[in-house]
Amino acid sequence: MGYSKWIFGSIGFALSGTPLGAVLGFALGSLVDGMAQGASPGQRGEREGQRPGQGGRQHRPTQATAGDVALSLVVLTAVVMKADGNATQRELAHVRAFFNRQFGPQHAGEMLRLLRETLQRDIPLHDVCMQMRGHLTHAERLQLMHYLIGLAFADGHLDRAEAAVIDRIAGYFYISEKDLAALKAMFHKVVPSTAYEILEVDPKATDEEVKRAYRRAAVKHHPDKVAHLGEQVQKDAAEKFKKVQEAWERVKKDRGLN
Repeated sequence: MGYSKWIFGSIGFALSGTPLGAVLGFALGSLVDGMAQGASPGQRGEREGQRPGQGGRQHRPTQATAGDVALSLVVLTAVVMKADGNATQRELAHVRAFFNRQFGPQHAGEMLRLLRETLQRDIPLHDVCMQMRGHLTHAERLQLMHYLIGLAFADGHLDRAEAAVIDRIAGYFYISEKDLAALKAMFHKVVPSTAYEILEVDPKATDEEVKRAYRRAAVKHHPDKVAHLGEQVQKDAAEKFKKVQEAWERVKKDRGLN
């Protein structure tokens, strides 16, 4: 199948736990069987004590890799595409363009072949998300959600069925409502209302409260938090970070702040 080291070079959790591995295993065949032999049976489980919306560094069995995130993205893309009951050729074209833009033509082709196979499977969304949540940091989960929202907006609007499944994934990922609203706002023109949403602060907040909100958002969405996942993921995170900066500049202008 010609899958590159970009996906399979250092897979950690994506094939070690049963939910995600079961969805992907049939498509990857003997190649994956060989790669998965190095994974420890204990490389799964959920972090203790984290509540919805909390980030921070907590102990986890293994660090996610670019391969883990790529495979997770393929499975969740299939879920979003199947949300309305039918994955169309138009949707596949949107996905192809999205993957090309994010990962380059060679990697996009690999992911698209895997996606076509994954679309034929029943995906236990709750179990798959629980496995992912047990190994992804808050910043990594935010980045995956950003990918999915961007994919859903690829045709210019967020379909109701797609929005519903994205909300479900966010809930399973312990992404807060404010975090999710901020990510969605990043795909709209930055005007005062969306700027405050991106910064996760009330428009009636004081100047000092708005400044603190900006500093929190800048830390939360900084590209360095996902730098270990590779150049392409960090590049996409940088675009997300630019939206935070743009929102801050818009609020500063609106309030006459220096």
